[in-house]
Parts: sequence; structure tokens; C-alpha cells
Amino acid sequence: MPNDLDAHHPDPHHEAEAIAYRRDRLLAALTLIAGAGLAVALPFALRAGAEFFLPVTAALVVAIALVPLLEWLERRGLPSGLAAFLCLLLFVVAANVAIASIVLPAAEWVRLLPDRIGRIRDTLQPVLEIYSDLERFINDIVEEFGSSARATRTVQLETPNSMLDIIATSAPHAAIQMFFALLVIFFFLSGWTAMRRRTIVARASFDGAMTTARAIQQVVDATSTYLGTISLVNMSMGLVVAFILWMLDMPTPLMWGGIVAVLNYIPYLGPIASVLLLALGGLMAFTDPWYAFLPAVAFAMIHLIEANVVTPMLVGRRLTINPLLILVALSFWAWVWGTTGALLAVPLLIIMKTVLDAAGRPDIAGFLFEEGTLTGIHHDEHGEENRAP
Repeated sequence: MPNDLDAHHPDPHHEAEAIAYRRDRLLAALTLIAGAGLAVALPFALRAGAEFFLPVTAALVVAIALVPLLEWLERRGLPSGLAAFLCLLLFVVAANVAIASIVLPAAEWVRLLPDRIGRIRDTLQPVLEIYSDLERFINDIVEEFGSSARATRTVQLETPNSMLDIIATSAPHAAIQMFFALLVIFFFLSGWTAMRRRTIVARASFDGAMTTARAIQQVVDATSTYLGTISLVNMSMGLVVAFILWMLDMPTPLMWGGIVAVLNYIPYLGPIASVLLLALGGLMAFTDPWYAFLPAVAFAMIHLIEANVVTPMLVGRRLTINPLLILVALSFWAWVWGTTGALLAVPLLIIMKTVLDAAGRPDIAGFLFEEGTLTGIHHDEHGEENRAP
């Protein structure tokens, strides 16, 4: 028969487990509070320090995408430094070709825009006549209740006179950031193999080393696969768009193909911007209003085929991401770093998602609602430890 004194003296083993459980809960709470504070403060720090964080982040994303090419060159017997230099040289050549084919013709279109405003208005006049009755009604109200005297204001768009002006005003700062980013890419690639080896060897256990190796490989594979596939799709789509615009006698079709290829890296918003820019370019180039919208309509049809057939077939389900996450990441990085942040949104989302999948996601819901911890482990009412499936 159990002694009554045992009821007042619980088992030391269960008491120790209860103390450990409360300690784990306290540490989890402190970790959750620190993580929430970091999540709130980090966006403002990234935005305030954009001159440093933006080129570094962009360079790291580009470097991770170039790792498969680096490893391919190293397997051919090239030293790490030479292989990194060749990867960097290939990237610089591709970037300069893209800039030369887009920026130079685009500057001429921007220069011509103020002179073409009247032509655009004349081209749109047949379309605007649809709303002529509404315009007359508004004018009658203005004439009845407004003042008789009307002041006319002239708006003048100031554009750089030449590419020399653009280079003189923006090149020094951009050149410093570009040089810094290129250095980051080179040193990251040149030290990639040794850095990965040290990271894996430094693990205390074999399982930890294998988990680290898998996480590193998954990040590289996911990022390089996405960027490589999307780049191939975007360049192909840009060439198709350029060919169609050439058939439509649109000036500088290669420039427009490059623009839609670059903007297509931005999900959802990029294609919309491409349609608007092509509509504006068509109005500047053609006098027939219905013919002027053909470039925008042609791109919209090509994009529908690309987004619904080509990209899902090439990317597949392996890199499928929740559209809500893409929209949140797009709005977040666009707010932090503008257009460049929008271009980096999906690669950064893929990197963070891959790391969390490999390292394990914190069980916040279990901590808040199931009396558990952030590691997916909770205890029952007897202090027994149970791991969530």
C-alpha cells in the first residue's frame, strides 16, 4: 500500500522533466520574442543601409547562380581563381550586351517622348471620342460653376541631352557599387569550394555534416535551376517578341525584346509594365490607334502562353511556390529596394524557403496553442516528451 507521504513528494525524475520543460518554454519564448524583434527591425535596417546591403545581396544571388558553372570548370581541372574569373567575365559580358541593347535605344525613346506627346494625342483622338459626351457634360458643369478666366500651365519634361549626361550624373555612384558587387562575386566564387569544405568538416557529427552538405547543395540547385530556367525562358520570349515587333515595323525591336525579358523576372507586375510600355511605344511609333496597340496585344498573348504552358512545363512542381508568398515577397523587397528588390524577390524567397526546409521551421503554432516548444516537441500532462509528427 503506497505511503501517504509519497503524494507530497513527487518523483524526482518527473520533477526534473518538468523543470527542463519550463526551461525549454522560457528559452523558446525568449527566442520567439527576439525573432519577432529582428523581423520588425530588419526591413528598416535593410532599407536604410541599401547602399551596402543591396549590391552585396544581388552579388550573392548572382554568385550562387554561377556556382554550377564554377564547379563544371573546376571538374575540368581549372584552378578555383581562374574558374571564378571566367564565370565573372561571362556574367559581365552578358550584362554589358543586355545594357547596350536596351539602355542606348531607350535613352533615344525617352528623348523623343516630349516631342511625340502631340502625336500620341492625335493617335488616341478616335478612341477618346467615345467619351466625348461625358467630356461635354463635365465642361458644361465647369463653365457654369467655374471661373471664366483660365490659366494655362505648360509642363516641360526635362530629359538628358545625351548619354554623356546620363553617365555624368549617375555613373560614378553606380560604378562604385558595380565594382564592389563584382568583387563580392569573384571572391565568393574563388573561395566557394574551400568554404563549403570547411563548413561541412566543422560539424561535430557525421549527421550534422551531411545535413549541412545537403542544405548547401539544395540552395545552390534550387537557385541556379530557377534563375537558369527563367533566364532561358525570358531570353527566348524576348527574341520572339523582338521578331514579331520587327514584322510589325516597330522601331528598335531588340530593345523592346530586352525590356520585356528583364521585366518578366518580376512576377505579375513585370508583364503589366511591359504591356503598358509597349502600348506607349506603339502610340509613339504608329498613327493608326488600332495598329498601335498590336505590339502590346502580341506580347500579352505570348506571355499567356509562356506563363501557363512553357514555364510550368520547364520548372515543374519542384520549384512551385505559393502565389501569396510570391506577392508578399514582391511587395516587401520592392518596398525595401525598389525595382532591384522586385527583381531579387523570387530568388531570395527560394533561398530562404530552401534553408528553412533543410534546417527545420520553428513550430510557432505549437508553442502558442499546444503548450509545446519551437522545435516541434511538446510534453503531456505527466511531463512525458512527445515529438510532433
